[in-house]
Formats: sequence, C-alpha cells, structure tokens
Amino acid sequence: MNITGARVLLPGATGAIGSALAARLHDGGARLALAGRDPEALERVAVACADAPRLRFDAYDLDRCALAPRWAARALGGLDAVVVCVGVAGFGPADSVSDAVAEHLFTVNALAPLAILRAALAQEPPPGVLAAVTGVVVDAPPAGMADYAAAKSALAAWLAAVRRERRRTGVTVLDVRLPHVESGFAGRRVAGDPPRLPQGLTVGEAADRIVAELATSGAGPHSRTGPGRDGEAARGKGVSPSP
Repeated sequence: MNITGARVLLPGATGAIGSALAARLHDGGARLALAGRDPEALERVAVACADAPRLRFDAYDLDRCALAPRWAARALGGLDAVVVCVGVAGFGPADSVSDAVAEHLFTVNALAPLAILRAALAQEPPPGVLAAVTGVVVDAPPAGMADYAAAKSALAAWLAAVRRERRRTGVTVLDVRLPHVESGFAGRRVAGDPPRLPQGLTVGEAADRIVAELATSGAGPHSRTGPGRDGEAARGKGVSPSP
C-alpha cells in the first residue's frame, strides 16, 4: 500500500501505539480519520494530524464501532485501509478472572475490532487493507493471561479466515503480532497483576513496524507480519500485552 495519499481509518487513535501510528502515517502523507475513546486525547491527536476528522467511540458500544467505517469513508471520500489498535489487558490465573472481566476482555479485544472490520468489508468497494494488532500471545499463550490471550486469539482466527475468504478479491488482511511494547498498556489493565515482562519495543518502534507492514502490504492476498509471507506470523520473544 502506498502510504502517501492513502485514506486510513484508525480506531484506537488515542492509545499510546495508536497515537504514535497516527503521527507516522500523517508524516508519511496519509489522510486519516481518527476514532478513540478519550475526547481530549482524540482532539490532541487530530489537531496534530492536520485537524483530521475524528469520531469518539467506546469499544463496548458495538453498534457505534460498526458505524466507524461508513463515517470515515464519508469524511475522506473513500477508504483505502482500516488499522485497528483497540485493546485492553487483563491478568491473573484463569480461575481468578470473573465472568464480567472475561466479557470485558473479549468485547474490547475481539468483538469491537470484528465489528469495525466486518462493517468495513460490507462497504462497496471495501478497503484494500484491513489490519488489526493482536500480539505474540496468539502464538504462545502465557500463564496468567488465559482470557486476554484467548480474546486476541479469537481476533487472529477471524483475520485468518477472512484472509482466505478474500484471497481473490484484492483485499489484504494483516494480523500484526507485536511483541511486548513499553507503552504502559499493562499498567492500564482491568484486572490482576502482570507477570514479569521482557524489555519491549518502544512505542515508536512498534508504530514503525506497523507502518512498514502496511507499506509492504498488497503484494499478495496472504500478507501478514513475520519473517516472510508463507503463513508463519512473527514470533517475538516473550509475552505481549499489546493492544
């Protein structure tokens, strides 16, 4: 995908990774439509990105999530890519996680991204690139993160199935499996105490990885992160409570 001039919807633009990604894409010449939960942060990021159109939403409101692609297409005159950076962490042994916390983790980490991306697929024409950040927890779910890893794995499985469904339509589906990122994400957890985490990427490095993946996408219908595009996702070291 050519970043310059690309019309990109970025849900999760008020988070640490999302806001850094917005800056990188804006600097690269992309035209952005920003969506996020924190109104003050959303305004700040939008102003820094040439007063980009913005939409406030909560990931728990799935109906509003589903409205985001249509809103972005109207605001930008079309839509070339959707990059979902929505997520929330939760920790603890499986038997200590309440059903309410599990529901929260699955809603924010799986159902909300699915609602956004499904609505984007339904557009005519659909965006050429659909991407979401999962994490290396998909490859190696760690102890103490069962529900969080299960939610991210559900999103990854959906992306894999849609990639197969759309392999001949020109839609590239990206599963961005970042290793741990020093974003403070674990500190904003909804439950439990995080395990000891390895030194992670900086937020800027994580944003650069996502931009690089977007820039090289579109070469084929199987595009995804990782060393090569032969079906193996990136396997970073350690666990990853990344959005």
